[in-house]
Amino acid sequence: MKIDRTGFLCLYLLSSFATAYANPQQQSPQVPSPVQLAATADDGAPQQNPTAQNPTTQSPTSPIPPTQNPTAPAPQTQNPTTQAPPTQAPPAQTPAPQASPDQPTSTAPIVVAPPELPKYPDVRLPGEYGFYIGVDGWTPQEQPIFNHGRNSGIIYNSYVTFQGKAKIGKGAEFGIALGLHNSLHLSYLETRAAGDFTTPVILAVAGGQTYAAGTLVSTDHNIQAVKLSFDYLTWPYPVESRKFRLKTLYQVQYVAAKAGFDAPLLPLVDANGNIILDSSGNPISYAASETKWFILPTFGVSATQYLTRYIRLEASADGFAIPHHSTLYEGESTLNVRVSHFELRGGAKLFHFKTSTSQDFYLKGTLASVFFGIRWYSR
Repeated sequence: MKIDRTGFLCLYLLSSFATAYANPQQQSPQVPSPVQLAATADDGAPQQNPTAQNPTTQSPTSPIPPTQNPTAPAPQTQNPTTQAPPTQAPPAQTPAPQASPDQPTSTAPIVVAPPELPKYPDVRLPGEYGFYIGVDGWTPQEQPIFNHGRNSGIIYNSYVTFQGKAKIGKGAEFGIALGLHNSLHLSYLETRAAGDFTTPVILAVAGGQTYAAGTLVSTDHNIQAVKLSFDYLTWPYPVESRKFRLKTLYQVQYVAAKAGFDAPLLPLVDANGNIILDSSGNPISYAASETKWFILPTFGVSATQYLTRYIRLEASADGFAIPHHSTLYEGESTLNVRVSHFELRGGAKLFHFKTSTSQDFYLKGTLASVFFGIRWYSR
């Protein structure tokens, strides 16, 4: 049968349109030209145009890569949905420490400490810095006594009350500040007096000297004391801007008491003018003296109240005693007024002492008086 070329062409076009209509999303294959169809029908064998491409493997608008041989091993491809592109790892963080399972968990309440109170510097007032020197005077009217000790073996009376009006006692002092409010203080006092009395009975005094009853006896005494004191601030602490000071006193004191006796009306020569000699062949003398001294530690307190920056009240007391031996106590209260580098002081002073009664003789006295003084401060 002979097939007409025109009919064959029409049949091919109809089938192409039907295929394109069934797959509207796919691109239509390239339609061969009538010349190619005619050549195919005439030759009876398929011939490939070297310049034409297979319409099933390449789109006329975009080239399609050639398909791979199914027998060749396919390269491994990455699934875009299962493997994310590599990203930079975040910096490593130190994990928070965890409580050990062996340690019990604390159930105590968390207490937040209150903030610290502001600190104020200590204010040093006049007299609490630098150093000072001073002098003072007092006139105690009390009269010390003299007597023999418990173990003296003296059978006559030895009790004597010293006579006379005391002269103005002398005093001196030196002090230096140590630290903020502490100080070291060195002081000296002295008092003396002289007077006469008539012995009512036989009187035995120092050095084996005795006076018959009715003898006029002259007496004199001299009391001296040296004190080294460390004044330590005890309260308040810290002082800050407070104006009150309470200090404890740690001291060492040296006290010396001297007693002198004489009989000025007794004769030194006989009726012929010859010097009277004693039992040893020496010129006779009716004078006798005795000095007793001791060193004691003393302890006390001192209180100071600043009324203003340059006016203050001050009081102190200290003492120590060894039973049946030495005794010492004293007290002082003053009003102090500061003017530039100078300070005027006035008040009252008390001083009591007793030497050891276990010796052959002892002296004892309580002295009290008003006093006035002046100090010079370096700052």
